[in-house]
Amino acid sequence: MGGNMNRFSIGNKFELGKKNMTIVIIILLLCMAPFFLSDFRTNLLGKFVAFAILALGIDLIWGYTGILSLGHGVYFGLGAYCMAMYLKLEAGGGRLPDFMSWSGRETLPWFWKPFGAAPIAIFMALCLPALIALAIGYLTFKNRIRGVYFSILTQALSIIFVVLFVGQQELTGGTNGITNFKTIFNFSLADNRTKLWLYYISVALLLLAFIFCRFIINKRVGRVLIAIRDGENRARFSGYNPTTYKVFVYCISAVLAGLAGAIYVPQVGIISPAEMGIVPSIEMVIWVAIGGRGSLNGAIIGAILVNLMKSGISEKFPAVWSYFIGIAFVVVVIFMPTGLVGAFNKLKKKLFSLKVGKAGQLAQSNVPVE
Repeated sequence: MGGNMNRFSIGNKFELGKKNMTIVIIILLLCMAPFFLSDFRTNLLGKFVAFAILALGIDLIWGYTGILSLGHGVYFGLGAYCMAMYLKLEAGGGRLPDFMSWSGRETLPWFWKPFGAAPIAIFMALCLPALIALAIGYLTFKNRIRGVYFSILTQALSIIFVVLFVGQQELTGGTNGITNFKTIFNFSLADNRTKLWLYYISVALLLLAFIFCRFIINKRVGRVLIAIRDGENRARFSGYNPTTYKVFVYCISAVLAGLAGAIYVPQVGIISPAEMGIVPSIEMVIWVAIGGRGSLNGAIIGAILVNLMKSGISEKFPAVWSYFIGIAFVVVVIFMPTGLVGAFNKLKKKLFSLKVGKAGQLAQSNVPVE
């Protein structure tokens, strides 16, 4: 029996190693990428890495819990605005931001003042999305609003925030948003070394976000989330309160979106209400769908791959690049409903079963006939 237990333990470690091998390869490729890319391309890839962090959060609620959010751009935008407020104040040496002066304002709003400190800005970039997700999630999930109705509600949330941020020109920069950043933590954003450090910080945060999500999924709470996805009423009758678990995972997803927004802003140099709209939110879901929902590796691959394709196609075909993305999404949904990672796993299983079948036939053909 001891031998069986040892073989079982070794088998589990081997399976765990195979699952983690993909993320190891992804991180290694991302770490080596700056050696082969120009500064501009490296900075662009850093933006996609930030999107991958966001995709992990969406996969956590959609792929593993079955909650389709079409308004995650709101949480991404809130995290980005929190960091942008700090960067703007640092760029102006604490003086009134230029767009406020243009709007006729003479004093800094009270809620802007704490963002002059980087720790508070980073804390708020994570905390503010979580608080709004807590309020929205509790009110909706407690009243058992789910499915398409929840998706529509999140779209309405996106519209509300876009209108609010566009309308408050003197506080948020309006349609133009917040831009013209110069430094971060007193390091020049124009310096390529600073951009490189930001890139590697993005990769490190992606790895930490992946480990955190994997930790949740491998624990009991992860199994409950999957049970809610596959049959919420059955999970409720088993003694679990789906509301608590759904609010929890929704808040975690919002925190990851806020984190992605916070690391996105210093690399891109601008944040506007357009990033909080419905279209960007739907694009975020497309990343996960193409990569493979229900797979953390798939979410990362989908976010980076789709944006690489979007960047490349838009450079060569600026007028029709959106059609290519739409066609790719339709093809994946129809022919590969489990995404690229799911299709790859199915192909691998088929090849393995064919190999085993041939090996079995060969073994039978070599059996001596008495």
